[in-house]
Amino acid sequence: MEGLLAENGPLHLNDDGMPYLNPYSWNKVANMLYLESPAGVGYSYSDFTQSSISDNQVAEDNYQALQSFFAKFPAFSNNDFYVFGESYGGIYVPTLSAKIVKGSANFNFKGFGVGNGMTSYYLNEVTLMEFAYYHGVFGNELWALLNKNCCYQGTCNYINNTNSNCITAILPAYERLYGIGLNVYNIYSPCWGGANYQERYEADLSNLFHQYQFNVPVPKVGSIPGVPRCINATAMYIWLNRDDVRQALHIPSSLPNWELCSSQVRTHYKRIYMDMAPFYQNLLKHDLRALVYNGDVDMVCNFLGSEKFVESLNKPMLKSYQPWYYNNQIAGFFKEYEKITFLTVKGAGHMVPQYKPGQALKMFQCFLSNTTYV
Repeated sequence: MEGLLAENGPLHLNDDGMPYLNPYSWNKVANMLYLESPAGVGYSYSDFTQSSISDNQVAEDNYQALQSFFAKFPAFSNNDFYVFGESYGGIYVPTLSAKIVKGSANFNFKGFGVGNGMTSYYLNEVTLMEFAYYHGVFGNELWALLNKNCCYQGTCNYINNTNSNCITAILPAYERLYGIGLNVYNIYSPCWGGANYQERYEADLSNLFHQYQFNVPVPKVGSIPGVPRCINATAMYIWLNRDDVRQALHIPSSLPNWELCSSQVRTHYKRIYMDMAPFYQNLLKHDLRALVYNGDVDMVCNFLGSEKFVESLNKPMLKSYQPWYYNNQIAGFFKEYEKITFLTVKGAGHMVPQYKPGQALKMFQCFLSNTTYV
């Protein structure tokens, strides 16, 4: 629902909760189907009690949801079909795509896209240190300590380094990233509501330094459940929990209030895949195209990690790193490989269509039409 109401959907919400038309909605160039997934997130639910849920279970549930949709609306079955996702969608999108490729359902599947996605824990974490230093989050002293104690012959290991001096150096870096109130979704944006700890920070930053058991003091949470103060989702929270909206959306009365983040799902979720390269390698053997794009000021899933991830697939390069444009201004940069493109959106944070809606729409349209981004 966040993607629908705050990013690329046809209706957005003003601060007072009134809907308005989004002039940059992606449904201007495609029919859009939004999935709130996994079950328990937002208003999605399961009729069965699940003690835990995993990457594989989510892929299977999403695949069945698509089968159900096309069975109910067969008029769409011959349309070109693409899967897009954001953030942990870096796991959801390739796993669902693999289900589609292997499954018996006859989808007209053409490709997939991942925005600021979790594609490789290792690459995301290693490049985060570099990203933070060159964006002024670390000083020279800490950077020198990290390089001295965590790197050897040009290769750095911040994930599972057993060198006690490295771990000692990582702790203040962790505290700087985690605990000072940076807007980790866009480091150049203010933290709405103040620099307090929020549950979504814990969820997203649990992707980082997950091998270490650091104990960092935790400030108090915000007043609205599941709404990070650095991201102002208050209007969405209030609107989606209005009685008339719930009735219009046919939300069962037994379901609790809508929240942006579900602590229950996060607590019981089992992460399986740490590196999505095998999925990409297999998917790109088929007649599919892929887009990996990043807002370049996001710290949760930074663009350097995504760029290195795409490079690691070792696909033949078709176009070298170069700018692309929107309204005669540089919109970012892209590098094109056989069947897969890496692209940045200049000045965008974690949720690209929210920060740069016009640029995001052009990017999406160019990908669908397989035309140049320039």
